[in-house]
Amino acid sequence: MKALVLSSGGVDSTTALGMAIAKYGKENVIALSISYGQKHDKEIQAASAVAKYYGVEQLFLDLSLIFSYSNSSLLKQSTEEIPEESYAEQIKETGGNKPVSTYVPFRNGLFLSSAASIALSKDCGVIYYGAHADDAAGCAYPDCSPVFNNAMNEAIWEGSGRQLRIEAPFVNMNKADIVRIGLELGVPYELTWSCYEGGEEPCGKCGTCIDRAAAFAANGVKDPAIRFNN
Repeated sequence: MKALVLSSGGVDSTTALGMAIAKYGKENVIALSISYGQKHDKEIQAASAVAKYYGVEQLFLDLSLIFSYSNSSLLKQSTEEIPEESYAEQIKETGGNKPVSTYVPFRNGLFLSSAASIALSKDCGVIYYGAHADDAAGCAYPDCSPVFNNAMNEAIWEGSGRQLRIEAPFVNMNKADIVRIGLELGVPYELTWSCYEGGEEPCGKCGTCIDRAAAFAANGVKDPAIRFNN
């Protein structure tokens, strides 16, 4: 079987890519990296470096036009500042009743739908993506939840004539669990990028930087991508 992996260049998707390669072999794995109008291209650069490291085929897709109506703080056209606080603090501010400001409307839904068409065209039988429990908590990113994953999996399975399914191996795990698995697989975390800002170094202040640092700390290791932390 061939697998298509949504590869953003971050910890979660890179670990999913490593898992798919370990299971199916690099010759049977395709990485799909999607631009969605984000404020910088550091994550796409990281995804390219990761794909080159593993020696897998990489495809690119630009969906930025679809998201041009959104004011998510991650997007170029946004007037909002990216929050410099943890996701837990952001969830408290929203009361857990709505997504955080870095939520891009139905992004995973669009990514998976687009990936399904490409996967079928490339004779793949499974799509991997890195949604995990921390992102789904408190309605922060509702398109990372098990309910959403199950619904999309059923839709894609039926809509593909029962040829294609979704694999979200981390949907019930936290980021520390993902890093533990990735360390066991030898995932090249030194090549990855998670920060929402596009500076020379990760900002260390945005939600994803805080989340990432905690995940590596929980595993008793330093983040190899943070030069000033070595």
